[in-house]
Amino acid sequence: MKPDKRKVDPKSQYRINEEIRVREVRVVDENGATVMPTKDALELAQQRGEDLVEISPNATPPVCRIIDYSKFLYQQKKRAKEMKSRQVKVEVKEIRFGPQTDDHDYNFKLKHAKEFLEEGNKVRAYVFFRGRSILFKEQGEVLLLRFANDLEEYGKVEQMPKLEGKKMFLFMAPKKAGVAKKSQQKVDREKREAEAANAAAQSAKESTGDGLAANAKGLDALAALKFDDNE
Repeated sequence: MKPDKRKVDPKSQYRINEEIRVREVRVVDENGATVMPTKDALELAQQRGEDLVEISPNATPPVCRIIDYSKFLYQQKKRAKEMKSRQVKVEVKEIRFGPQTDDHDYNFKLKHAKEFLEEGNKVRAYVFFRGRSILFKEQGEVLLLRFANDLEEYGKVEQMPKLEGKKMFLFMAPKKAGVAKKSQQKVDREKREAEAANAAAQSAKESTGDGLAANAKGLDALAALKFDDNE
């Protein structure tokens, strides 16, 4: 054993060599685990020219490894660095709509939202109302509900459409599980929901005077269908 090993990292959480003062320890190596008196484990470490490092002090008896302490610290730092690099940084991606977004623009943005969710990012979709278009906020809500429904297989709703000033927001988070195969019942339900949303949007485009009533009807149709997997 090298007497100055503990100077490598005086603030280390690990006790080494003579700092280990229990009666016996469980020594773990490539051959398995062996319970032995601590003094025997210290002698074995000294014979190998290495250190006795306590890696699990709360076990009964405490678990130790015989290894070069500097090498052990290097392995711990390397492992921590690798774990940090594997952590996925979750970003919030924004998708912006107008209250009368056409189907081409809608599908283009829907495609990007799917990619964002598949990459593990969150999506904040919002409808921006300019001037008097705030009168048609129901139309924006229908649009966001349709958007959430179309992304049901990729993400889950964290916040339903909520109006804040001139913007109506919808928040979605990615699903941890893989994309599940749709049942025929779910396919039929989504078809009905899409038809209801399209009907509301079409009615709004054809009539300005009756726009609110048409959109409210479309919204009621979507609300009746609900977004759940209990069919």
